[in-house]
Amino acid sequence: MKRALGRRKGLWLRLRKILLCVLGLYIAIPFLIKLCPGIQAKLIFLNFVRVPYFIDLKKPQDQGLNHTCNYYLQPEEDVTVGVWHTVPAVWWKNAQGKDQLWYEDALASSHPIILYLHGNAGTRGGDHRVELYKVLSSLGYHVVTFDYRGWGDSVGTPSERGMTYDALHVFDWIKARSGDNPVYIWGHSLGTGVATNLVRRLCERETPPDALILESPFTNIREEAKSHPFSVIYRYFPGFDWFFLDPITSSGIKFANDENVKHISCPLLILHAEDDPVVPFQLGRKLYSIAAPARSFRDFKVQFVPFHSDLGYRHKYIYKSPELPRILREFLGKSEPKHQH
Repeated sequence: MKRALGRRKGLWLRLRKILLCVLGLYIAIPFLIKLCPGIQAKLIFLNFVRVPYFIDLKKPQDQGLNHTCNYYLQPEEDVTVGVWHTVPAVWWKNAQGKDQLWYEDALASSHPIILYLHGNAGTRGGDHRVELYKVLSSLGYHVVTFDYRGWGDSVGTPSERGMTYDALHVFDWIKARSGDNPVYIWGHSLGTGVATNLVRRLCERETPPDALILESPFTNIREEAKSHPFSVIYRYFPGFDWFFLDPITSSGIKFANDENVKHISCPLLILHAEDDPVVPFQLGRKLYSIAAPARSFRDFKVQFVPFHSDLGYRHKYIYKSPELPRILREFLGKSEPKHQH
């Protein structure tokens, strides 16, 4: 009897020790993040997470992209970004064995171009990203995508300013080679923040893209961080904003889609799945409600396309939608200013 009581007491003491450690850690993390805002920046970018791991980004053909060329561009001194350019699928045979010069010249052919800006974590070779390139290529688009500085095999230190500048550099590189072909910008998740930063800048210098597509967008990084599944356990922690959100702002990270859309003048398409567990559907809906009445869009089409939760597209599987080709055809086919209809 005594031995059983002793065992129970020992178990209780061990359990109490574990609970105290967990509680201590729970309380310590907010202070650690407050003292080292760089941690919060790393958690937003997740550029150190390279999934899939064993992939040679110099060989897109290993991912089933047999009509894709790998380039390296230099937006700034000491910064190099790795780029993939996938030509329309109808050119699959022609593209075999061709060099970079052939791919660059191909941008001037009569096919529209999509500049794809990916989200955080992983690389341009991420599975869901590759699947989207294949879908877009099969629909007749060139797809140009790249890893921001600090992602994949791109060299440099991540920052919101740097990511936006990299996107601007790649856009200008495309425009220098694309002739009169339409150039569309597609951002996904964190990439929507880069996309609206970029397009706002392009509109301010009066060189807007032909359309902007935002897949699973948020309103701004503070609202997204507050809604993120990781923040659930701290949402009711006293001083949540001060501990977790202020360090993001003090790191210079805003990704203010809600502010940027008020300065964008080009057609806008927003795609969002109702069952998105990473960027809540209501943030995409809220962004649409800010953009739709904005003066900057008065001459342009603004469309919001929801995907029912029964479809299971969640955060990154909208590319699976059999409706996507029709949605893009109808939207991009009408992406000229409204007053021309």
